[in-house]
Amino acid sequence: MRQQKPIDPGGYQLTEHVVAINRVTKVVKGGKNLSFSALVVVGDKKGVVGFGMGKAREVPMAIRKGIEVAKKNLLKVNLTPPTIPHQVIGRYSACRVLLKPAPEGAGVIAGGPIRPVMEAAGIHDVFTKALGNTNPHNVIKATLDGLLSLKDKKVVAQLRGKEPQEL
Repeated sequence: MRQQKPIDPGGYQLTEHVVAINRVTKVVKGGKNLSFSALVVVGDKKGVVGFGMGKAREVPMAIRKGIEVAKKNLLKVNLTPPTIPHQVIGRYSACRVLLKPAPEGAGVIAGGPIRPVMEAAGIHDVFTKALGNTNPHNVIKATLDGLLSLKDKKVVAQLRGKEPQEL
């Protein structure tokens, strides 16, 4: 995943989405230890998004821990509301996620763990497809990789020595 400085969560109105809850059993000498892991996505619906995982003996505590971790891992995404500026493929491990801009009013065409990431980031119109591995952890990381690799139209125009209207 591309590296970026984490953002301080203090000044944002963040919303939380629980993506997945797994029951984990550890077999020990005295029997089985039952715990839960929760995968959570948070975002301000204006281009700031983060994810985290929490583990605990109870579901609410696992979700709370996941939210705390997600708030520590917030990242800023380049958007051209209500969609993304260009097509991109995000990669993580054996997972690839295709993100395509969609016309206004198309909605978020996404399945599984991609939809909460898009909603938390504030993207309203996008076509997506998960390719390869569909493990929720890997899909979220690949989606964030794709979102972080989006380039702003003004920056691309400046690199090419053109005006943004010419692109």
